[in-house]
Amino acid sequence: MTDLADLLRRLLAELGEAKSRETTDWTSAPAYVWTGTAGKPVAAIDAPPLALLRGIDRQKAAAVENIARLARGHAAHDMLLWGARGMGKSALVRSAIASAQAEGADRIALVQAGTDSLDTLPALFAELAGQERNFLVFIDDLGFAEGDTHGPRHLRSWLEGGVEARPDNVRLAVTSNRRAIVPREMSEQDDPINPRDAVDDRLALADRFGLSLGFHACSQDEYLAIVAGYADEHALKWDEGEALEWAKRRGARSGRVAWHYVTELAGRAGQRI
Repeated sequence: MTDLADLLRRLLAELGEAKSRETTDWTSAPAYVWTGTAGKPVAAIDAPPLALLRGIDRQKAAAVENIARLARGHAAHDMLLWGARGMGKSALVRSAIASAQAEGADRIALVQAGTDSLDTLPALFAELAGQERNFLVFIDDLGFAEGDTHGPRHLRSWLEGGVEARPDNVRLAVTSNRRAIVPREMSEQDDPINPRDAVDDRLALADRFGLSLGFHACSQDEYLAIVAGYADEHALKWDEGEALEWAKRRGARSGRVAWHYVTELAGRAGQRI
């Protein structure tokens, strides 16, 4: 019985060592998901054509140009995309990467890291540093819990050349619903002695990003233009009044709401999109 237990322990130890030795081919795929120990290849990036991302022309132009620079090995910024939900922050990152890869898929790859894997990013940076390729590390919907000073401190270090800073061939793209990337209660605390300190504190992390792009709820005309773009792309008939009622019932006008409406239209027409 003891021998069997010892054998099981050895097998478990060997499996743990094998997992720790897990390696990733960082040249074979257009995108990866960082698991905390390795990159899981993604065969294709799910992203809408850039032309379909409407109502965000200024943000789109800036993000596409910045990612194109990174792909070419030129100086490029870390990016913070913040603001209204459903206005295409994440879709823009994916679409801009796909656009850059059209000029050469081997130049750049997207690496998505979950917010629960922040502590392992130094290990990811160490792997990417030796690659003959450029990478955009993407952290979607980032936010920090109240009282969390560990996460923001590390993120500032990665952005500003600390000992764990990302290498030259890597840039970060972060999306968040709030520019300050901290909880509402923390970001809105006031200092009665020096209010300016409170303002500086809640913007300190956002200011580390070279490119900060705000996304705002779209107007009625912008919403209808987004619906029209999606519907025309898939040859679907639509009604302006119905599209507005769809948004009204959901309490928002956004690219995501527009897409859900067009998905409904396609379903009625017996069409896949």
